[in-house]
Amino acid sequence: MTDNLPEWMLRAFSRLRLGRYVGAARGNALVARRLYWWNVEASAALYGSLHCLELALRNALHQQLTLGYRRDDWWTAAPLNPNGQRLVAKARSKCERRGLVPAPPDSMVAELSFGFWASLVSGGSGYDRLFWVPTVHKAFPHYSGRRDTLYDGLWSLVLLRNRIMHHEPIHHRDLAADHAKIYRMLGYLDPQLAKEAQAMDRFPAVLAGKADTLGGSRPSRF
Repeated sequence: MTDNLPEWMLRAFSRLRLGRYVGAARGNALVARRLYWWNVEASAALYGSLHCLELALRNALHQQLTLGYRRDDWWTAAPLNPNGQRLVAKARSKCERRGLVPAPPDSMVAELSFGFWASLVSGGSGYDRLFWVPTVHKAFPHYSGRRDTLYDGLWSLVLLRNRIMHHEPIHHRDLAADHAKIYRMLGYLDPQLAKEAQAMDRFPAVLAGKADTLGGSRPSRF
């Protein structure tokens, strides 16, 4: 199915990877080529809003947990589950390999993954009782809904972010819904940030131009 793609493209990106795009393009190698580049463009256009969400989430949670535990290395006292403890240990090891001993709290916060922070909103391991009820809900001052609904939204965006960062296809997703969800989550944390980010966001134009890109009248740009 990939035989009509340029050899340099197959060499650079692999036949297996590109075969998925040819399949999505129903065997049309030219459309598959355009779809591949559009996927890169769409991923790049989503980076900015996901950047804002990940940083705002971790800083809001860190602030509230620091207040709640009265220490900025709150993870040393918090009842994290084994996976949370593993992620903290991994972050500490990364800091120490850079010569940061003991690991400063600010560096630890930066090393802990988006998935770690989102997991603090989950209900597993008693996190709803141990984290959400006393402390974590305060990080979302503009949210009044159910914890599990918020968690589901955040976790779906963790998965989207990971697909983007690992250069995976996202073109098949409901990207309009994903994009709207990012701004909903940002709004729960900080409406002013959401407004500022949205004013600079080029993703709507990229999404609107998908058909033209696949048709050949609009080149991808990233």
